[in-house]
Amino acid sequence: MTGQSEQQADVIVVGAGPAGSATATYLATGGLDVLVLEKATFPREKVCGDGLTPRAVRELDYLGVDPTGWTSNIGLRIWSHRTYPYLLPWPQLKDFPSIGYVRHRADFDAQLARHAASRGARVEYDVAVTEPIVDRRNQVVGVVAKDGRRFSAPVVVAADGNSSRLAVQLGWDRRVDRPLGVAVRAYYESPRQGEDWIESWLELWDGVPGKSNLLPGYGWAFPMGDGTCNVGLGITNTSPAFGHTDYRTLLRRWLDTTPASWGFREANRVSPIRGAALPMGFSRSAEYRAGLLLVGDAAGLISPFNGEGISYALESGRYAARHIAEAFAAGVRTTAGEQALSRYPVRLRAEWGRHFRLGNWFLKLIGRPELMKIASHYLLPLPGMPMFVHRTLANLIDETPGDIYDLLVHGLRRLVPSV
Repeated sequence: MTGQSEQQADVIVVGAGPAGSATATYLATGGLDVLVLEKATFPREKVCGDGLTPRAVRELDYLGVDPTGWTSNIGLRIWSHRTYPYLLPWPQLKDFPSIGYVRHRADFDAQLARHAASRGARVEYDVAVTEPIVDRRNQVVGVVAKDGRRFSAPVVVAADGNSSRLAVQLGWDRRVDRPLGVAVRAYYESPRQGEDWIESWLELWDGVPGKSNLLPGYGWAFPMGDGTCNVGLGITNTSPAFGHTDYRTLLRRWLDTTPASWGFREANRVSPIRGAALPMGFSRSAEYRAGLLLVGDAAGLISPFNGEGISYALESGRYAARHIAEAFAAGVRTTAGEQALSRYPVRLRAEWGRHFRLGNWFLKLIGRPELMKIASHYLLPLPGMPMFVHRTLANLIDETPGDIYDLLVHGLRRLVPSV
């Protein structure tokens, strides 16, 4: 590969979202020459719930990102069939902090990219990567941008989102046996914008709860602390309504049933209603092969339980960086270096394989509103069940069990195979 426009690095990271910036931060901190190529200019909007659970907060602590000034919350408020919600504080654990945050993705992603740059990564914006460069041994050795520029490196990281152009061009298609979701959200001016809880709805109605039609999916409302709430809903392909529903109309129908005093009405909407796909539970056919690693949404690392993706994006970046560093220490492009990179997918499944498997089964439940109604009416009210569900869905379990919930979840996971 020759040419005056070619740039070289130890590692190329395509995409400066949470997964890409986390990967770049760790690698640059370790002394590698990292080039991050981001197709957009920052700040840029991203369809997301904007919520950061304690699992994500832990990763930000590891990265050294300062959350000063961010809007914090103390737990989750769950609405089901009752007229009053379940209040579930973030648990006191050894392995995780007991605080959550909400942060607009436009600001959040920009801060993470700046943080990576502060640690030594070279971050270039407005560079749309269109294809991988593959050598005669079928190894990925770089990428080509839309403007024709070429970038080469012995290791490439695809952090290019749920549609992952690099993965698709290499034939790493989405696995049809993994769940796929759609989320839609908008921002509403609301007096609830400064509350201490994020909220989730397990049942969505198009009229009076219990006396109208039960809609597919689940809902959320996250106070942003700036006068607005991020309000949205998600639906997965385990629901018969998936692909046959006007999701924006569905959102309005549900929000019209919430109290008018909350402000979740069209007159108070201050942003377009936007949607995005959510590939879940290891939805790609590979996470590493021939010099290319997939992280975050590109690998389908979104929890089937609650649609959470940021924490797994950050965490996958940490694991990817660790295995890349090991490959360089062993000799990149050597047999030992390749073995180090090949252990990356193994690590991902060791961490989340059983959790995601349980989540795939959980989606089959919430995909059928009538079954979800039975579960929320008769199982959720059982003593201890709300906190058990809370801890399971958010994956907030100490590695060394410290209470009954840790023991129960660890025991449950041992009963199922990894994905």
